[in-house]
Amino acid sequence: MTLALTAPERSHHLEREHGRRVGWTEWGSPDGVPVLFCTGAATSSSLGFGAEAVRELGVRLLCVDRAGLGLSQPDPLKDFSRWTADVAAVLEATGLSRPAVVGFSQGAPFAVALAGAGQVSALALVAGQDELAHPATRALLPTQVAGMVAAIESDREGFEAGFAARADADGMWALVDGMSGPEDRALYREPAFASAYRQALREGFAQGASGYARDLTLAMGRWPVPPEAITVPVRLWYGGRDTSPVHSPDGGALLATRFPRAVRHFLPDEGGSLLWTRARDILRDLLAAAA
Repeated sequence: MTLALTAPERSHHLEREHGRRVGWTEWGSPDGVPVLFCTGAATSSSLGFGAEAVRELGVRLLCVDRAGLGLSQPDPLKDFSRWTADVAAVLEATGLSRPAVVGFSQGAPFAVALAGAGQVSALALVAGQDELAHPATRALLPTQVAGMVAAIESDREGFEAGFAARADADGMWALVDGMSGPEDRALYREPAFASAYRQALREGFAQGASGYARDLTLAMGRWPVPPEAITVPVRLWYGGRDTSPVHSPDGGALLATRFPRAVRHFLPDEGGSLLWTRARDILRDLLAAAA
């Protein structure tokens, strides 16, 4: 299967405190139904998904770069509250109110933070990272991932500094490729997709690795709002052939019991790339939930 990827149709930025720039990209009609997209690990907002479905369903897809990645300048104080404040500023600037949100892979905790802050109308987590530090989830983790969670809890600043000193775009690409199963790897290595993904990683690391290092430690800790407190509809999408050890260890089964209004879609023949292979289904389902 060839994945059709389309470059952003528009890009924008605004200035936050002390002139710090926050940037975002868009696909689809400016008058479309707004959907926010929280990207996966270390990628910039140039890597979108489902451009054909976006047009077909009348969606306006917006992707805000987290501080220190892509179009957004670093924020040494970055945490989940600073992230939700950046998104609130973008929503105010664009005149949008409570869009739906998609969180892919490591973008899941950042999407959950937006739901917890009351900024979105519905939430879809696609091949999403789980709340890895939650006791019941931690018990399911591979030893190496559980060790990372413990190391971050023990010394977050030291972990970040050590990680930032050795991380780069090429290493991140190799990590994603190595953690992927055969189905995902075949799709990710397709030349057009690989080129777009690797470009988004280069943009994610263009300002250094510290922005992503902070994302990593935030995402692998406790979530700012527990799933039990999220009141909007939640859609969970997982593939049975997803081999990433940092996504949900049980394909979202436990998460589905924790979110009060969750519907879990488990597709046994899909991998972690279902964001792209099932984009139309994901967006259509999310819009119905938001309505």
